[in-house]
Amino acid sequence: MSKRFHALVAAWLTVTLVAGGCGGTDDGGDDSSGGGTDKVSYITAFGAVGRDAFAWVANEKGYFAEVGIDVDIKEGAGNQQNLTALKSGQVQFAALDFTGAAIQAGKGEFTDWRAIAAVHQQTLISVMTTKDTNITTPKDLRGKTIATGSGSVTELLFPAYARLAGLDPAAVKIEGVQPTALNGLMASRQVDALGTFLLSRGALQTAARKDVVVLPYSDYLPDLFGNAIITTPSLISEDPDLVQRFTKAALKGLAYSIEHPDEAATILNKAKPTYTVAAGRSEIEAMAPHVRPADGAPIGFMDESRVAQTIAVLERANLIPSGLTPAAIVEPTFVKKS
Repeated sequence: MSKRFHALVAAWLTVTLVAGGCGGTDDGGDDSSGGGTDKVSYITAFGAVGRDAFAWVANEKGYFAEVGIDVDIKEGAGNQQNLTALKSGQVQFAALDFTGAAIQAGKGEFTDWRAIAAVHQQTLISVMTTKDTNITTPKDLRGKTIATGSGSVTELLFPAYARLAGLDPAAVKIEGVQPTALNGLMASRQVDALGTFLLSRGALQTAARKDVVVLPYSDYLPDLFGNAIITTPSLISEDPDLVQRFTKAALKGLAYSIEHPDEAATILNKAKPTYTVAAGRSEIEAMAPHVRPADGAPIGFMDESRVAQTIAVLERANLIPSGLTPAAIVEPTFVKKS
């Protein structure tokens, strides 16, 4: 009986230890989500176009699934709608034009957001025209008419860009229109130039059937970021692990997209069949040089000194009052330089 008792005790201890081990932490595993799947919604900067393909790429390649996230990707329509969707809780993450959002934060219009990663290290807004206008420098815009999206960051920043380029902003007529009308106005020569995104070059060239001239704002405003990924301060505080995992997966998709533009454009076309692979590839290739930081920092890194410079530019242009700080619009802990 004694031997049988000891055998039973040994068996019981073995089962208990194995069960306890199964319920413990496996340090060798990759499931950083705690064993569950987090469902989140993300809204693109603007529609389903090449510059936003990385979200669908991250989803298709399984990068979000790898970190325990199930993401619903929604099509955005610019800063106003995206910030509203974030504020109302319709989405947990969004992409938008960082400089435009900084202007809104500085004015006190939308303050409940923080940028967690840069998509573009430089602003991609620009003046764009066709070669037959003979406009080749900002000074050639004197006496001309530029169409731009009503209230867009392109319109708001034009005076600062013009002054730095040696042009009196008052010498240029600005027409605010719907963004979807821009290429048609230029193609029909109803205006002399457009205030638009550098990535629209291919679309304008197709619409106008003419060579296109681009005058980037970044030539004179080099410290401004382009699009950024944002979330809310409350989510950063309540679930920093989720924010870290989402950032990691999204940036992995961004890196893959610029390295494989054909595949990325094909994945985007699968999600949005009306947007051609050729158009997607063209945008992705055009944005690729603006994604990686020049100093070798990782993709997505936002240098706080550059954010401070952005704020200074906006203050000097009288677009925001003084008082906005980098900490009020950027959370740098999710993409560190080293």
